[in-house]
Formats: sequence, C-alpha cells, structure tokens
Amino acid sequence: MSITVIILIVTIGISLLADSKPELKEKMLFNAYQIKHNKEWYRWITHAFIHGGFMHLALNMFVLYNFGEYVEHSLNGYFGGSGPYYYILLYFGGIIVSSMAAFKKHQDNRNYNSLGASGAVASVLFSFIIFEPTQSLYLFFIPIGIPAFIVGVLYLWYEQYMGKKGGTGIAHDAHFWGATYGALLTIVLGPDLLSNFFHQISLWGQSFL
Repeated sequence: MSITVIILIVTIGISLLADSKPELKEKMLFNAYQIKHNKEWYRWITHAFIHGGFMHLALNMFVLYNFGEYVEHSLNGYFGGSGPYYYILLYFGGIIVSSMAAFKKHQDNRNYNSLGASGAVASVLFSFIIFEPTQSLYLFFIPIGIPAFIVGVLYLWYEQYMGKKGGTGIAHDAHFWGATYGALLTIVLGPDLLSNFFHQISLWGQSFL
C-alpha cells in the first residue's frame, strides 16, 4: 500500500470521527495561541487530519490522490530507497511550513483557528509541477487542458492576492507557502530537476513555432 493511500485512509477516518466529536475536533485545530502559550505543539500536525465538512475533505483528498501517487512514484524512482522518506518530508513538512505565516500572525489571537490538509496537498501538487510542468491540467471551470506550470503561476498569484485581500475565511497563506515549499524542496533534493523543468517548458514553447 502506498504512503499516499495510507495518508488518505487515515485522514478520511480521523476527519469523519472528528466531525462526530466536536470536543476532539477543537483539540486538533491549528490554534497559534494555544501552541505558543500552552505548548500544544501537536496542533502543528493534527489540524491537517480534520476538515471543515465533507466537501473540504473530498476536494483535498481528490487532489492528493490524483497527484500524490505520481509524485510518490517519481520520488521513489529518482531517489531509490530514500524516496519514501522524501515523500513523507514533502507532505508533513508542507503541513508545518504552510502554517508558519499563520502562527506568526495569530500567535496572540485566542480566536484564530484553521484546519485541513490544503497546505500539504499544495506541496504535493507543486512537486508534481516540477516533475511534469507541461502536463495538461483541467480546472473545474475551464473545459480545456492548461499546462501545469501555467496553472502553478496562476495558483500562486491567486493565493497571494486573496491572502492580501482577506475576508474569505480561507487560509490562502497556507496554500501559497505549502505550494512554494513543495516546489523548492523538490528542487533542493534534485537540483537537475530544475534544468529539466525549464527544458520541458522550452520544448513545449518550441512546439508552437
């Protein structure tokens, strides 16, 4: 069984359990105040295993399943026996790094909470983009495939813009930093992947000439 599938099963199980036990869900939320002042460090990780309803859970797990298996296989093929460890570092590092901005901003705010695996899932998605920048991705509201690297640029722009705008109730900063972490970690682990990334884009561009 792949690590991706294990994460899916565990996340779905815990999310559904927490939905039926509000007191458990409250203890698992990312609350920067509780982390700083009460040393509840476990919240850095546990918040990624609970979600704000079925659609939130379904969307994250759909994206993780579609891209996680490929990234896990690619890391295994590229790094051999170290691949599984790097995949775990990618996912769980994404959980932590994607929450750092919120921790800095809300560490003295008792009322700020966040939850969900979106930051970690963004890390996996952007690792995929480094491996396959010209692979066509299909967005819900656009009926044609868009090269992954273009989707990546639009994603980062949108999350940064909405994060600055605020008022959405969505942790856009977590999406942005999770995605950034995923791309950078993949490049740091395999520096030649960056040259391959641009090479694939160059070939894609030449196909229009």
